[in-house]
Amino acid sequence: MPEVEGLVAFLREHAVGRAIARVEVGAIWALKTFAPGPADLVGLPVAAVGRHGKWIDFTTGEDGPHLLVHLARAGWLRWYDSVPATSLKPGRSPIALRLRLGCGSGLDLTEAGTHKRLAIHVVAWPEDIPAVATLGPEPLGLPVEEFAAILHRRNQQVKGALRDQSVIAGIGNAYSDEILHAARLSPFALTGSLADEEIARLHAAMGEVLAAAVAGAAGRPASDLKDAKRAGMRVHGRAGQQCPVCGETVQEVSFADSALQYCPRCQTGGKILADRRMSRLLR
Repeated sequence: MPEVEGLVAFLREHAVGRAIARVEVGAIWALKTFAPGPADLVGLPVAAVGRHGKWIDFTTGEDGPHLLVHLARAGWLRWYDSVPATSLKPGRSPIALRLRLGCGSGLDLTEAGTHKRLAIHVVAWPEDIPAVATLGPEPLGLPVEEFAAILHRRNQQVKGALRDQSVIAGIGNAYSDEILHAARLSPFALTGSLADEEIARLHAAMGEVLAAAVAGAAGRPASDLKDAKRAGMRVHGRAGQQCPVCGETVQEVSFADSALQYCPRCQTGGKILADRRMSRLLR
């Protein structure tokens, strides 16, 4: 969410007020809707850019369609003050969509790797997308009482609850690791068994980590946001390195398509959690 918020702030400054001159689709699999279609955006101004969780929302005209984008794990947005003159060739590059705007500016939506999770929707209203319509509340500004009620209504591992977009919107794998480290909680702790003090600690950590990340992303160009995010991480992506709080070695638990990182001393009382790749518990 912090990087998406940074992208939205950047786009508000650079894209709003410019007309959409042309839309080129480079990856048909990324386009999840067909009516309205990309051609219906042409000639309309970018009236506003907003955010719903981790979705970027381009509003066009007064009653025009919305272009909504979910970058997923490997997707990104590349801004051009002057878009390359060559037309986009479908299937020949990682560029899924190119948006040409007035004054020669524009942007590419790209995805690295082979997962193909980038999602591009052209819809009348954001809520026409089920994943947007079912988003939970935003984490920043969420009252602790409401946060506690949300967690107590379910009984799942807290790591999964923080990542579930229908529970709380905008927190992904990386920031859930950072929040749990700051709160000194195990990622496998069950939400239904968290004490009031632990929930208050988790709520405070959520606000502090995300607010700091949003502030760190503010004012940065789109090209700098990912590097800034990595530089600010304490445990996520740092398995085998020292915890900056206690000096213990950061550990990792790997799953089929993701991994989490944590500090045993800060979060699990020194216990090494089971790595799912081993298919057995470490006791």
